[in-house]
Amino acid sequence: MINKHAVIAGTLAALVMVSGAHAQDAPVASQTSVFVFNTTLFLISGMVVMFMAAGFCMLEVGLVRSKNAATICVKNIALYSIAGIMVWLFGYDLIYGVKEGGFIGQFSLFQSWKANDADPTGTGYAASADWYFQMVFVATAASIVSGTLAERVKLWPFLLFVAVLTGFIYPIQAGWVWGTGFLDARFDDFAGSTLVHSTGGWAALAGALVLGARKGKYEGGRVHPFPGSSLPLATLGTFILWLGWFGFNGGSQLALGTIDDAIAVAKIFVNTNMAASAGVVTALMLTQLLYKKVDLTIVLNGAIGGLVSITAEPLQPEIYQTILIGAVGGAIVTFAVPLLDKLKIDDVVGAIPAHLFCGIWGTLIVPLSNKDVTFFGQLTGVVVIGAFVFGASLLVWLALKYTMGIRANEQDERIGLDKSELGLEAYPEFVST
Repeated sequence: MINKHAVIAGTLAALVMVSGAHAQDAPVASQTSVFVFNTTLFLISGMVVMFMAAGFCMLEVGLVRSKNAATICVKNIALYSIAGIMVWLFGYDLIYGVKEGGFIGQFSLFQSWKANDADPTGTGYAASADWYFQMVFVATAASIVSGTLAERVKLWPFLLFVAVLTGFIYPIQAGWVWGTGFLDARFDDFAGSTLVHSTGGWAALAGALVLGARKGKYEGGRVHPFPGSSLPLATLGTFILWLGWFGFNGGSQLALGTIDDAIAVAKIFVNTNMAASAGVVTALMLTQLLYKKVDLTIVLNGAIGGLVSITAEPLQPEIYQTILIGAVGGAIVTFAVPLLDKLKIDDVVGAIPAHLFCGIWGTLIVPLSNKDVTFFGQLTGVVVIGAFVFGASLLVWLALKYTMGIRANEQDERIGLDKSELGLEAYPEFVST
């Protein structure tokens, strides 16, 4: 996400001059119009991104076994709600309260969000709309962790980790870039390939290493697949995520008050769609070549991999560059999913390849289309943020493991977390009596 202060300055400048050649003969927008259009972009994009929570939920429900489906639903609605509260308590100010070039924002309990809409022309948008848009990004990072650890992580330790991730870990590293912290001048991440998706992926990887694999997944020197309960639901979830990404990337333009802004958002939509399409087609072809048949679960993650890959810079690439970026994302997912199995890292939904690995790729390739960005600056950001998020997440997971425990016992895992944790079944009519 580009620096919001720069966006605001550019938007307000448009009130006294026409932006770019495209708008040369167009009338200048009024302050009221700019404010309304900018705020509307934040709100509608935030609503669309919020719907991604349903997409993650359906994807995960479809890829876990039916005995764990209800627990997935509880985790996803709970993590979204916890994220909202934690961003209000601490997170927003930790992101945007960083002094220029600093390391950590303000830490003011119950004061981290103060709506400041008294001077609309001075901000260019409603402050509450900005808060809402940032909050749904935080929730997205937490959703990534849920799928990786499905079927064996206990509910309450997981939710405690979500509170730490959304209240502290995510906001601190996001402040380094989007809050004008020490990485802002050298690292570019338009909509969050690293700050959102790799952050969720690093947290998921740390959890998977501490938690271990599901019972029976890796036995006798073989990988034993655990088929999901509903591939149609997983496909629906992927389509919802694809739709949500238009709000994710398009909303990160952070302005819709000028003709140039509108053109930029439209181009972002096109690039977002093309990257996902390229990821799908690449995964289709590669799985057919490798396995002599198409693997739907990898194809679904190919779409997500393409989307994550373009998220770091969805505005600047030409279409052919976008297709290349998305196609590599689809290839990364195709090869990384079996690689994790060889390493005995149990990722139930393939979130680590799609979000972590593709997030790294998408961030490092930004200089291909944006000549103002350097590879060294991007690499620095990836390494620094990755080390912080993985290290902090690992410490939290270990602390939870050795205090309250994070893994369901073997009996609970065998009967399913729906019964052991919730005392119910997602599909009771299918249960033999």
